[in-house]
Amino acid sequence: MKSAYYIAAAFAVALLPSAAFAQDESAAEVTIGATAGYHDLGISDEVKDLTGVDVDDGSPIFGVFAAVDFPVSNNVFAGVEGNLNLGTDALDSDYGASARFGYRAENGTKVYVRGGYQWVELDYANMLNVDESAIPAGLDDTFSDYLVGAGVDVPMGKAVFRVNVDTISFDTLRATAGVGFKF
Repeated sequence: MKSAYYIAAAFAVALLPSAAFAQDESAAEVTIGATAGYHDLGISDEVKDLTGVDVDDGSPIFGVFAAVDFPVSNNVFAGVEGNLNLGTDALDSDYGASARFGYRAENGTKVYVRGGYQWVELDYANMLNVDESAIPAGLDDTFSDYLVGAGVDVPMGKAVFRVNVDTISFDTLRATAGVGFKF
């Protein structure tokens, strides 16, 4: 989990210079907010087939995001985004960064695709519904891979409502919705 804090801190520091230019309509637009959703790891059937063991492979997630978008033309933008989510069941956390590329409508609605890298920290005890002491010490509980997804940001004054659907290496499915504030 320490690496999540380092990534979040580095991303926040990277956002600071962009925030100074965000007041100009032709400059970067910074959005910071909170999300909630569900992350399904998609492994329960495979584990059941191989071992006969039922696993709970999904988790509600709650987190934060920060994005910086730069205009490429009147309606096209490119940007970067970072996220950090905490889970309640199969996931302890997931965190990562991605590049965004999309279309901005006249009303400010943004439709985009994104690609990046995501880390996921699992909670084996919750997945298997066993006591923490049943999990072998030193068992690696973190995996990471590329992330691809799509989303929509709908402006509401200085606020933004957003919905995203992502997958990690086309194995997992993560859907989130959230609210952010533009700077």
